[in-house]
Amino acid sequence: MALAAPQFQARRPAAAGRAPAGRLRSGWTGRRLPRLATVFTGCGVALLPWMVVLAKTMPPTAEVSNWPAAWVGLDAMLALGLTGTGLLLRTGDPRVVPVAAATAALLAMDAWFDVTTSLGTGGQGLALLLAAGAELPLAVACAVVAARRTA
Repeated sequence: MALAAPQFQARRPAAAGRAPAGRLRSGWTGRRLPRLATVFTGCGVALLPWMVVLAKTMPPTAEVSNWPAAWVGLDAMLALGLTGTGLLLRTGDPRVVPVAAATAALLAMDAWFDVTTSLGTGGQGLALLLAAGAELPLAVACAVVAARRTA
């Protein structure tokens, strides 16, 4: 009687960071993920009628207090996001993904508000130029960094 080593069939490893079904792995288990997904989806759908209410009831102009603080604060967040993205990308740190994604969203938001708050003013041309030439291209670059690092 000869002894033979047991034969095991090799398993193909799933892609790094992905579950076998192609879904991203998550720390969420059990029913929490579907419930959270339902909450997020419900909140998004609930915002649709609220946007109609806002569109019909908000005044077309408003005087805003602390306007400089709002814009300086946003630009400070952009400076931190862009600097953080650059530093984390340079060192190959995986934390670059959420920082780059958040920075992309902030840049797109900044472009939107710059353009929409400048409509009909002397600063409209500069706002459009900055949005098209700086903010939106940087937003796309940050989104690409975030997407490529997760793939």
